[in-house]
Amino acid sequence: MASLNNSFLFSFFFFVFSFLLCLSPLQVTSFHHHSLLSLMNGTVSTNSTRHHHKWVGPIGRRVITVNCNGSADFRSVQKAVDSIPVNNTENVVIQISAGYYKEKVLVPVTKPYITFEGAGRDVTVIEWHDRASDRGPNGQQLRTYKTASVTVFANYFSARNISFKNTAPAPLPGMQGWQAVAFRIAGDKAYFSGCGFYGAQDTLCDDAGRHYFKECYIEGSIDFIFGNGRSMYKKCELHSIATKFGSIAAQYRSTPYEKTGFAFVHCKVTGSGPLYVGRAMGQYARIVYSYTYFDNLVAHGGWDVDWDTNAKNKTVFVGVYKCWGPGAEALSWISGAKELDFDSAHRFLVKSFVNGRHWIAPSDA
Repeated sequence: MASLNNSFLFSFFFFVFSFLLCLSPLQVTSFHHHSLLSLMNGTVSTNSTRHHHKWVGPIGRRVITVNCNGSADFRSVQKAVDSIPVNNTENVVIQISAGYYKEKVLVPVTKPYITFEGAGRDVTVIEWHDRASDRGPNGQQLRTYKTASVTVFANYFSARNISFKNTAPAPLPGMQGWQAVAFRIAGDKAYFSGCGFYGAQDTLCDDAGRHYFKECYIEGSIDFIFGNGRSMYKKCELHSIATKFGSIAAQYRSTPYEKTGFAFVHCKVTGSGPLYVGRAMGQYARIVYSYTYFDNLVAHGGWDVDWDTNAKNKTVFVGVYKCWGPGAEALSWISGAKELDFDSAHRFLVKSFVNGRHWIAPSDA
């Protein structure tokens, strides 16, 4: 038996030695560090020249302070954003002290990895007052998207414990040019926690990209969440200030190939009504409410969708799953808006709806 084992070992090492003689020095080094180590660990790889992905995310952390009363790096939030270099590669936290910052703020696409960190959504507020019919510097009407008090085009933006307001007066239904956005998010992989969004018509422009809102307060009257984002709202309060008719969400998905939609999970709908919970602004709009409480303010029919006469709306996907409260009954009997089963609702319940495993920390979900 000992002779047999020695013969096997001799044959094995002769094979390895012969193989190494055929390799260049660089290949020998690669083999030594990868293949032999794999052999030793019992995890042989068929690709001995496997490349490891290089981390290309932000490196380092920088803090900038803002205080409208002085005693900080800047008095203005926009000045703080302007100080960050183009093509930023650091995690930059802009700590914003309590106060009302009356300014329009823009975070350009060239400045990723920025966090707005307030002292609390009730005490730290960025606000402006533009409406769609107002004139810009060029004399042209601003239109809806350019009314935002704060606009973010950059990826990997986050905000915590801060509020965003548009203080333009609330319009009555049917009034033209009164859209007034408090916040517009058009960057990818944006995260919001403990934030407030205050306005009336078109408060939050959830424009484009993947977004996650946790424990936020969103207030408005007409379409106060709108756009074509791919977004999850977790444990948020959606508060209506509608006087005649209002609506919460208007979603713009226009083709079956887009992965966009709005998923509301464990939310609370409060305020005044009557209120539609969703409108299909795109032919393939997707809006789902799960485990959500509805106060007694939901309009008859629940959804502002003409199921019977408008053929395009037969392709929308709207529904509810295990919702409750005195207003929930108004959502359950419409033929077009389904009471979903678990299989249909599941993808709208988990953070993988926004690919959250790859950019949201478990503790933040």
